[in-house]
Amino acid sequence: MARQTWKIPDDFILGAAASAWQTEGWDGKRPTQDSYLDMWYKNDPDVWHDGYGPAVATDFYNRYKEDIQYMKDIGLTHYRTSINWSRFLLDYETAEVDEVYAGYIDDVIDELKRCGVEPMLCLEHYEIPTVLLEQYGGWGSKHVVGLFAAYAEKAFERYGDRVKYWFTFNEPIVPQTRIYLDALRYPYEQNTKKWMQWNYHKALATAKAVAIFRKRKPSFREGAKIGVILNPEVAYARSSAPHDQKAAQVYDLFFNRVFLDPSIKGVYPDELMELMAKHDILFDHDEEELSVIKRNTVDFVGVNLYYPKRVQAPSRQWNESTPFHPAYYYEPFELPGRKMNPFRGWEICPRIVYDMAMRLKYEYGNIEWLIAENGMGVEHEERFKNEEGVIQDDYRIDFISAHLREAMKGIADGANCKGYMLWAFTDNVSPMNAFKNRYGLVEIRLENNRSRALKKSACFYRDIIKNRRFETEEFRYK
Repeated sequence: MARQTWKIPDDFILGAAASAWQTEGWDGKRPTQDSYLDMWYKNDPDVWHDGYGPAVATDFYNRYKEDIQYMKDIGLTHYRTSINWSRFLLDYETAEVDEVYAGYIDDVIDELKRCGVEPMLCLEHYEIPTVLLEQYGGWGSKHVVGLFAAYAEKAFERYGDRVKYWFTFNEPIVPQTRIYLDALRYPYEQNTKKWMQWNYHKALATAKAVAIFRKRKPSFREGAKIGVILNPEVAYARSSAPHDQKAAQVYDLFFNRVFLDPSIKGVYPDELMELMAKHDILFDHDEEELSVIKRNTVDFVGVNLYYPKRVQAPSRQWNESTPFHPAYYYEPFELPGRKMNPFRGWEICPRIVYDMAMRLKYEYGNIEWLIAENGMGVEHEERFKNEEGVIQDDYRIDFISAHLREAMKGIADGANCKGYMLWAFTDNVSPMNAFKNRYGLVEIRLENNRSRALKKSACFYRDIIKNRRFETEEFRYK
């Protein structure tokens, strides 16, 4: 099969991502500063693979200079991480800053910039303080929305002169979907209306943070932008039949447009509002709040893309005693012959990048966006080490190349895609899976005091960043 060469625009971001809780560890954390993930790990450690969790993670808190040197060696243009809200403040009601942790973030930013890596900061990557869950019910509370806005202002005030790219949330739909919709994570409560209230309050919190950002913008770096990182799953219907098309449409409303529309367009879809009212899960809101969302849409959006969502019309009768779940309208469909990552159970379908690019172009005003996460998690990567001990992760190189190819095709067709951020820079802890599936350009050797080593993919990534081009097999869709 012929090879194709793809040129990457000179200003196209080629970076990598992580989060605070998945990398930092607990060193220096005060007993009162637990996040939701810390609390979950303490209360239910047995569900975390081999007992690994956020307690040590990759020890980035102590080893950030070492890791940032690897970023420099690879040539990353950007690195996206989060500020751990639970550690950044001493008092969540008054937004009193913890100078020790804030100073650590200062040092990370300065080291990144010294090494030529542009920092990107996310304000919340599942790191809501535990005390706000216990006292107010977390994102079910409008008071917590106000506390988040106050926290955001402190972060803008502290780092706005050095950080150009800001995000309010990473995957804001995920925690409550796992906790309250599907009851898969601690405390395992099924409550669909609470799920939707959390969705709404995070959209409102984004709008309030955007308003504060714009008010303070004169003190920011030139060209500073604020966005949100979403994880819309490109939803494909099994067939062109109306019942399958409706299944995909409803899935899209509940899991994608619930954040895409208020964040980018400033309004909720009428169809979604009607369905929520029909099933008695409409979020508590007022017109002033909706006006805040309308006036304060994001500058750009990050999109996390890993796999497609394939659905069909439900084939079974819904148990009417079961609380409402959007699955009332759909069920999963497995495409015969699909290519799979067997370690995560995820379909590999690079076309989702192009299709998302076209959707953002035609349905969302061609807003500026970037691929904020994309990557491949593989178990037991030590199997692929060569004689020198370097992991030969050609599967990851192929995965990156195929998805980058789709981004370049989208740009050629007018998409406003500005970058690609690999998940992840190093192997790191994931919820429950811990270090089971490895995603990094850089290996974390748990058996050797978490020492680091470049994988083959790191050298590949370095080459495409330097040369601004890469090759893939010629590919045509059937």
